[in-house]
Amino acid sequence: MFTVFNEELAKIAREIRDRHQEYAAGTWDDATLAEYQLQEFRSTVSYVKSKSPFYRRHLASVDADAITSLDSEQLASIPFTTKDDLRREFENVLSLPMSKAWIFYETTGTTGRSTPCPRDNIDSLHNNTALTVYYDTVFRQFGDEQVIGVSGPTELHAFGDTFGDVCRNLGHAVAKMWPHSPMVGYERALETLRVLPATGLFSTPGMALSLAKKAYAAGLHPRRDFRLDVLMCTGELASPSLLENIGEVWGAKVYNALYASQEASVMGAAGADGALYTSPLLNFYEVIDPETAVAVEPGPDGVRTGELVITALYRGSKPLVRYRTGDFVRLRPGSADRTLPAPTLEVLGRTRDILEIGGHRISGYDLEELLLTHPRGYLDYQIVIDAVDGRDELTLRLELPPTDEAVRIDEAAVARSVRERLEVPVRFEYGALGSVTTTGAMVSWKAARVEDRRRSAPDDERAAALAVAGGRAQ
Repeated sequence: MFTVFNEELAKIAREIRDRHQEYAAGTWDDATLAEYQLQEFRSTVSYVKSKSPFYRRHLASVDADAITSLDSEQLASIPFTTKDDLRREFENVLSLPMSKAWIFYETTGTTGRSTPCPRDNIDSLHNNTALTVYYDTVFRQFGDEQVIGVSGPTELHAFGDTFGDVCRNLGHAVAKMWPHSPMVGYERALETLRVLPATGLFSTPGMALSLAKKAYAAGLHPRRDFRLDVLMCTGELASPSLLENIGEVWGAKVYNALYASQEASVMGAAGADGALYTSPLLNFYEVIDPETAVAVEPGPDGVRTGELVITALYRGSKPLVRYRTGDFVRLRPGSADRTLPAPTLEVLGRTRDILEIGGHRISGYDLEELLLTHPRGYLDYQIVIDAVDGRDELTLRLELPPTDEAVRIDEAAVARSVRERLEVPVRFEYGALGSVTTTGAMVSWKAARVEDRRRSAPDDERAAALAVAGGRAQ
């Protein structure tokens, strides 16, 4: 609506829309995309050097006009931007003053200083257009009469505004609800979902399971008493098996809908086939070795595994250049038989969340997939790591619904998979789990899902997760 009052923004909005739709339709070849990315990369470098006090210093030796390609050798001369830079420099990273933004967000600040993440209209037009084009492939499967619930983590998060705007673009009604808010709570959120009735829900994976738990506690059944067709999960690490389980619990199709951050905005989004796609018109993607910071070469299958680095290809309030996300990913090349032509991502967790179990290193994503491939119908889970007589052991804790009508747990198959991959035993426990498992989006997957008893005391993140859980409306 705001573009009606600004002819220039209305023109820009149409150009962005047309560009994303053309790319999604597969009309761009590799040369066209490469030329676009190089031009926009150079423009971003010039823009931040002229407008951001931090980048004016940080990129002082970088000449945008001298960037003739985006190969790893040329990029290596451009310094990275890190989370520490953002925390230290605070508003100096911004390329526009706060007054030029349309809205203010910030990082959660649960484990460090909150950093400002304002967005202007250009930021939102680029990011929300990409999501609108990608999500159109998802929602069109479920018809035109849709009401979408949006359950985000906090009011200072982009979650509600972004998904509300995207659903409006697609012609769907939206109900924003915050179950952890003392003014809403789970009872009212469930009533809203049921009475509307909502056909879709944006939430974290943990929230989707928590709502199911609360539904059972209220004498309701997630599949019978609600009519959700689709759940769009985001904000936390989510393996395919976890998403499949959530789908079974709710009787709905579940997507890993979005990979984004407050600092870097949209980095990946779902298509109808369930893949998490990059958005090459929004970002230039690099994959580096997190230890050496050297570019990772693709394997025989074209896959690159390592830490994701992104550069914004649009200019708004806070474009970042060679930003080290701290996230461990698998980046796969695009394929003609997929919903969208873009490369796809698997977000494996944060680089510092890689675990060593039984002498084997494993990402959070792969550990979750390893343990949850066989169980179905559970309402929550947690992983405990012990060291017994110098040998690691795992315990998979599962919270089950009050009725076991749809619960399937093959303990032997789980134990066999764990033994083959990690060479450690696994035990099983069943019972209620505390609310710390709901804090993944606020702190980290590891802090929410893993209790590592090999430590003498909880680390700072685990302590922060316990504190967040204790202060939330239940």
